[in-house]
Amino acid sequence: MSIFTISAILVGLSALFGYINHRLLHLPHTIGLVVIALAASLSIIGIDLLDPHLHIARQVTGVLRQIDFNDTLMHGMLSFLLFAGALHADVSAFTSQRLTIGVMAVLGTLISTFVVGVLMWFLLGSLGIAMPFIWAMVFGALISPTDPVAVLGLFKTVKVPASLQAKMSGESLFNDGVGVVVFTVVLAIALAGGEHGAALGVAGVAKLLLTEVAGGALLGMLAGYIGYRAMYGINEPSLEVLITLALVMVAYALALSLHMSGPIAMVVAGLFIGNRGVKFAMSEQTRDYVLTFWTLIDEILNSVLFLLIGLEVLVVAAGGDHLWIGLLAIPVTLLARTLSVVIPVTVLSHWKTFTRGAVPVLIWGGLRGGIAVALALSLPETPYKAVILSVTYGVVLFSIIVQGLTVKPLVKKIIRQ
Repeated sequence: MSIFTISAILVGLSALFGYINHRLLHLPHTIGLVVIALAASLSIIGIDLLDPHLHIARQVTGVLRQIDFNDTLMHGMLSFLLFAGALHADVSAFTSQRLTIGVMAVLGTLISTFVVGVLMWFLLGSLGIAMPFIWAMVFGALISPTDPVAVLGLFKTVKVPASLQAKMSGESLFNDGVGVVVFTVVLAIALAGGEHGAALGVAGVAKLLLTEVAGGALLGMLAGYIGYRAMYGINEPSLEVLITLALVMVAYALALSLHMSGPIAMVVAGLFIGNRGVKFAMSEQTRDYVLTFWTLIDEILNSVLFLLIGLEVLVVAAGGDHLWIGLLAIPVTLLARTLSVVIPVTVLSHWKTFTRGAVPVLIWGGLRGGIAVALALSLPETPYKAVILSVTYGVVLFSIIVQGLTVKPLVKKIIRQ
């Protein structure tokens, strides 16, 4: 099946399920897509159980397996989604909250990784599922970062105070890059002796962090500045939209080839263009063209991504029988999220003030999404991949559907009371 045919199926299903949700369910658009796609996937599994000779699930799974979810998201869609999200962010709000964002993105991710790893190691061991401690830490690393796509989608339907929104969106945008680096380090240790090398050591970890994080930020700043200068001296709206598109694709491709953090590069470039570029390098007409274009890109890719999350249950179900463990992992990840918020906030409260009710909103609004699934799918074929993938998927579905649907009432009750 060709790439065009697969793309046509995904976009067509996104439009169809979106229409069904709009007419019948009235859920937030992306959550509605996940729910309907999940229901369709479960229906296909149910039909096959009733009549195994139909093999519908196998046929649909065959199509889904042609889509490399990890490659599609991490090496394609994520660049556009992060740039579009950062493009609409207020850099002055991020700057005023830079200490909080930095501490929560780095310290919070590390705390959550450790807590999830330790608790899941004990939990799986008590269930008779043998998993080495380092592989439990791999799961902790991939599930700990909040998903920027899911979190930013919240603010389209949930209104929170500006300072709290800056904290939540800034944390999700930056801890994505930090989380991928932590995942890379822990996975390299788990694969000791494999192609990723043996134990990295302190010097190796420091070098990797410097290359990925600092290198990605520098590349994003450079790409943003080049795009800004290119648009500064012209007034051609269509060409300037093309410049921003080229900026994203070229910079992300460079980041991947230079082993720098592409997500961090996209966030920095998006903040640069969305603030300095929009203010000083674009006419009003160009500004409308650029912002409208990237809003549409964001909406379309978000729709396809959340559709895929709902459909991927067919792939996960075919690869393992551990989905039920995901139910046990949900309270573990929520506890880890609680500690990763409470500890930094307690430390920072000596210098910073937080909005009333900020802690529970930060905890419950820290959604997991497609990035965690993509990282789990990227794992090499080991005896532990099926368990990690199944547990990841269960946590992500709970996060998107349950937390995503209840954040708005929580905000109303806690912050606006």
